[in-house]
Amino acid sequence: MSKLEDLQPNAAVRGILPDGLVTVVSVTWHGSEAIELFYKTPTGKVANELLYRFDEDRLEVVEKGRPWSFDGDGALFRLVSEAQRIRLAHLFDPLLAVHTSVIDPLPHQITAVYEAMLPRQPLRFLLADDPGAGKTIMAGLLMKEMIARGDLQRCLVVCPGSLAEQWQDELYHRFHLPFEILTNDKLEAARTGNWFLETNLVIARLDKLSRNEDVQQKLRAPDCRWDLVVCDEAHKMSATFFGGEVKYTKRYKLGQLLSTLTRHFLLMTATPHNGKEEDFQLFMALLDGDRFEGRFRDGVHTADVSDLMRRMVKEGLLKFDGTPLFPERIAYTVPYRLSDPEAILYKEVTEYVREEFNRAEALENDKRAGTVGFALTILQRRLASSPEAIYQSLRRRRERLESRLRELEVIQRGAVVASMLTSTAPTLDEDDVQDLDEAPDSEVAAVEEEVLDQATAARSIVELKAEIETLKHLEDLAQSVRRSGEDRKWRELASLLGEVFTPAAIANRAADKAEAYGRAARIKPLSSPHQKLVIFTEFRDTLSYLGNRIATLLGRSEAIVMIHGGMGREDRLKTQEAFRHDPKVQVLLATDAAGEGINLQRAHLMVNYDLPWNPNRIEQRFGRIHRIGQTEVCHLWNLVAEETREGDVYRRLLEKLDQARQALGGQVFDVLGKLQFEGRPLRDLLIEAIRYGEQPEVKARLTQVVEKAFDRGYLQNLLEEKALAHDTMDVSRVHRVREEMERAEARRLQPHYIESFFLEAFRCLGGSAKQREPRRYEITHVPAPVRNRDRLIGIGEPVLPRYERIAFEKSLVAPQGQPLAAFICPGHPLLDSVIDLTLERQRDLLKRGAVLVDERDPGTDPRVLFYLEHAIQDAGQTRTGDRRVVSKRVLYVEIDSGGNPRHLHYAPYLDCVLPAGVLNTRGRDVIR
Repeated sequence: MSKLEDLQPNAAVRGILPDGLVTVVSVTWHGSEAIELFYKTPTGKVANELLYRFDEDRLEVVEKGRPWSFDGDGALFRLVSEAQRIRLAHLFDPLLAVHTSVIDPLPHQITAVYEAMLPRQPLRFLLADDPGAGKTIMAGLLMKEMIARGDLQRCLVVCPGSLAEQWQDELYHRFHLPFEILTNDKLEAARTGNWFLETNLVIARLDKLSRNEDVQQKLRAPDCRWDLVVCDEAHKMSATFFGGEVKYTKRYKLGQLLSTLTRHFLLMTATPHNGKEEDFQLFMALLDGDRFEGRFRDGVHTADVSDLMRRMVKEGLLKFDGTPLFPERIAYTVPYRLSDPEAILYKEVTEYVREEFNRAEALENDKRAGTVGFALTILQRRLASSPEAIYQSLRRRRERLESRLRELEVIQRGAVVASMLTSTAPTLDEDDVQDLDEAPDSEVAAVEEEVLDQATAARSIVELKAEIETLKHLEDLAQSVRRSGEDRKWRELASLLGEVFTPAAIANRAADKAEAYGRAARIKPLSSPHQKLVIFTEFRDTLSYLGNRIATLLGRSEAIVMIHGGMGREDRLKTQEAFRHDPKVQVLLATDAAGEGINLQRAHLMVNYDLPWNPNRIEQRFGRIHRIGQTEVCHLWNLVAEETREGDVYRRLLEKLDQARQALGGQVFDVLGKLQFEGRPLRDLLIEAIRYGEQPEVKARLTQVVEKAFDRGYLQNLLEEKALAHDTMDVSRVHRVREEMERAEARRLQPHYIESFFLEAFRCLGGSAKQREPRRYEITHVPAPVRNRDRLIGIGEPVLPRYERIAFEKSLVAPQGQPLAAFICPGHPLLDSVIDLTLERQRDLLKRGAVLVDERDPGTDPRVLFYLEHAIQDAGQTRTGDRRVVSKRVLYVEIDSGGNPRHLHYAPYLDCVLPAGVLNTRGRDVIR
């Protein structure tokens, strides 16, 4: 215990801070019972505190253990020195995130993070690499590096709803970052009323934020700022410039808001440019409003964006050995002719759709007319899908309309009837229909069912009865086709399955043999019963229908698994794992739910049983198998009905696509979503074909529009726009990246140093680790101080009470046949807690110093080793009020007895041993 009077300038005092000594700067007395103490912390920060007489019990003026006394315990000194070195591991290891994450990065990922993004302060950047290039990995590496550098504590990821769980899984399993997904329950249960203030690592669904003003208000809270905001699929945050006016969408306004809430802002999309320069500049204004906002108003000027974005295309990506990262991708068109019963059904359903379209156009309510039109397009797409899908759709529609008819007949009041026909059906405007193109599969299916079953152009009971009679007739036709087994599309698929899985085609093939365009010049996939195939369809009814027929064809129901929008996340993951690892599973049947963030590169064969009316979905589907990890040439078959109006348009489109692929390469698949047909989307073209396709002049004009969309010059321009800020990865650059990684590997803190430190420090804190396999340990009990430390530091990931296995090398985390181990590396909460406690309890040793003996030096002249930690700060402030550090370095500097300094490039204390005697006189002279 020391008296207040003992606190004199330059005195070393214990008891003010929990983690070491402070040095008194000055003392101001207030009467005789209290003082204001100004002191300097071990980190050099000046602070002050009021002390009273009753505080004397906790104060101690230190004689032994003063700075520069060199009387510290040598073993503890080495331990706390290692704690400090590991805490600053990022200063020694330029690729720390790579070495502490469960990933094997590729050259383009290394250059994106360490060359394009990390050096930018602050970061305002658009990462626009192709689909499947691993942009999630790049974002995770960036986060991990920024955390290690102390530049990231709060991070918000905004992504489409269907990708939220995938983001959460990737960031946790690969980078050990415990992100939480925003839900209504969490918002309502927030202790402070604002969940964003309580949670540092957040994943939020794009439309949850853009459509909810209350949530945006919480984001605007003064203290709710973020260190990094990442927006995935950022092209959805688009605005459009048309007719001299800018149309700002809710998503774009959200992007503007997020841009003001963060220091670092990262946009990620594979399709940043929709072909319109003015729209692209509006998009880039999210990153730099001063530079881009309004530039296009004076006439379009192409802007140089090379300093704000990076784009690499699949064809330009290489592995570390210089070979292409992605194999070739090939698409085939497989035409088939409808049987006579199918042709009759097609003709009559199409006639019904055309008549209802005309009646809908006569409605005075534009929104209702648009909804009826949407319902009719769904019906036409289901007609093209399968006899089962059109039959079930017609049956459900007829039953719902009959149910509504009964309700109306009970009321039997003309005015009320007309209003009921209008009010009971859902309504969709043009924006709603466009939003559905980007919505999750489950949401699309729910809306389509509701609209298809209820939307009608009937304005009276008489018209409704007439429509129901038409539906009954069509339902009977569909039922007869369904029962007859005359399904030419299925026969084409059955033939294809035979070619894929067996050397000889499966018997009973009735359809004509389909020749794929350009097949002669291509690599034909080999037949093998061990191959895996993905089949995409649009509708659940077709999915079930195909499941039964393929199971019968292959003779094994367990050979087929399914993914659709109605499945829960766990079931979807189980199905994905079964398809990837179960040798008995050969076919995955999927709706577009499997086109949303699911990796299926275990297969290299795909069939589009139903072609989407949004061509961008073809690339999204193909991207499920054509992605990192794929080693085989990828093959895609598109089934198209001949002699149908929409089929003719699509077949012509696919023919032109194939010709363009032969001329321009596989990258033409990447611009499918940007194709415009005289300024209109493909959906409008197909509807026009259905309604007016029998007119020769309309048919000729549609053919001309498709051919114009695939004009070689136009496609070349699209590809060049796609290559904005185009970055290339040639072989010499790959070799340079590989050499840099090898140098980083040599410089980094090797795992055995971390292992040695952890085992010793954990023992000093009361824990023990028992070796169970070579360099793999079991921890049966983690001491309470270590467990509780994660509440004070880190990113919210808890320290567990016990660990079945821990390992310090990536290769030892999951060896075959042994329990999975926790990967203990900088950033893991267990290691961080041990480091923090060691420094808190022994930090003063770094100031006191200790005497160690270098056995390699036969001389008797003492040397002094200094740890020199220096930093550059800017004028900004961190959340704690400290100056922001923009650069930091640690040096080991040795001074010999002659006063000559020398820079050492490693931790030399590790090569020293504890002294047998005491510090000699000559040593004291050097210290002085």
